[in-house]
Amino acid sequence: MNKIIPLWDKEIPNRIETNEKEEVASIAVFTGITHIQIPEIHVYLAKEATSKGAVLIVPGGGYEVLLTDNEGKQIAEWLNEHGYNAFVLKHRLPNSKSITNKHQVPLLDAKRAIRQIRHHATEWNIDPSKIIVMGFSAGGHLASSLNNHFDGGDKDALDPVEKHSSRPDFSVLVYPVTTFTAPFSYTRMRDLLLGEQPDKDLVHYYSTELTVTQENPETLLVHCNDDPFVPVENSLAYYNALREKEVEVEMHLYPKGGHGFALALDNPYLQKWKDNCIHWIKNKI
Repeated sequence: MNKIIPLWDKEIPNRIETNEKEEVASIAVFTGITHIQIPEIHVYLAKEATSKGAVLIVPGGGYEVLLTDNEGKQIAEWLNEHGYNAFVLKHRLPNSKSITNKHQVPLLDAKRAIRQIRHHATEWNIDPSKIIVMGFSAGGHLASSLNNHFDGGDKDALDPVEKHSSRPDFSVLVYPVTTFTAPFSYTRMRDLLLGEQPDKDLVHYYSTELTVTQENPETLLVHCNDDPFVPVENSLAYYNALREKEVEVEMHLYPKGGHGFALALDNPYLQKWKDNCIHWIKNKI
């Protein structure tokens, strides 16, 4: 890792002061962090970059833990090995008592991360028109939300970072959550983000298969048919929504592999997703 960049230099929006502290936490067999107080991007610049593009990695963890190792650092180092600059998003989680308007905060942080990469593009030798967002599981939900609900930036903003667009140019979604509607909703994750009795309009807004537009970025989807936590129908629905809007989309489905496989280090067959992904990225950035 080269450096850590705070998303905000001064006042962090939707934040209140509490005695809450960031903690190490576990989900299943994976370790991550929770109760994140200061959102950041961790910068991994390739020693020998083969592209001026960049990949913003959004780890999963069900919106209660952020798996910044196996779905963050390890992914960034793998991309570096192939000559791609990578950034790991450390965004705030809706289970924190240090934030307000909880459903807005992860997306707010993700938008800011894209803006920061564009703002530092010259410094990092990055083409600001070649930015991929790559999300895993809940991170796939956040990435797909970003794909659907980006904005063009505020040209009149006093903060120069806010002048930049938050639109990803391309997107990779790996076993993503997309829908918050029955019968394939990840109910626990939906309740963490939206509350146990969420407003119907919010459920629609964050069911990303329902809010795709023709402005969505080209997307690669990866999923396993036997995923026990996030049914493959999440990817299928998003794929069909993109096709309906005539957005270029590619999908790779594998018969077995479950959920949370990340680099699939213990599954030689499933590791093919990485080769397919690198091939796809090479043709985009």
